[in-house]
Amino acid sequence: MTQTTNQTVLPPPFPDHTQLPESDGTFVKNFQVHPQSILLTDSIGSVLQSLHPDGQYAIGQDCGIYWRETDPPEQSAEASDWFYVPNVPPLLDGEIRRSYVLWREYIAPLIAIELASGDRGPQRDRTPLSRTATEARKPGKF
Repeated sequence: MTQTTNQTVLPPPFPDHTQLPESDGTFVKNFQVHPQSILLTDSIGSVLQSLHPDGQYAIGQDCGIYWRETDPPEQSAEASDWFYVPNVPPLLDGEIRRSYVLWREYIAPLIAIELASGDRGPQRDRTPLSRTATEARKPGKF
């Protein structure tokens, strides 16, 4: 009796942060994003230290958050100006993270911030921060 075996071909494993693009080639349009991100990180540093005495958290700035595998990979990445992920190591295998790969970590960023540019471009949201007391009293308003 002759036995035949069918060999199962597995797809390649999903890429990690060292195999994905870390930039899409665009430059920062808001000159203040970097200083604002540093100020934000420094402002909450003591809170993060008390929340994570083991240092297990990651802060990212202008780098990709990959949320699914696509071709090209950049289609599944969002590059927030600043983000915070709790309970993950800040380094991976002793290397600085190039991006945050959700299918490898399984923990989504808890906070992601996009800083609006001052040129009233597409990032600028015109939603009012609050309504005045007069607006609130108009008929049909809550």
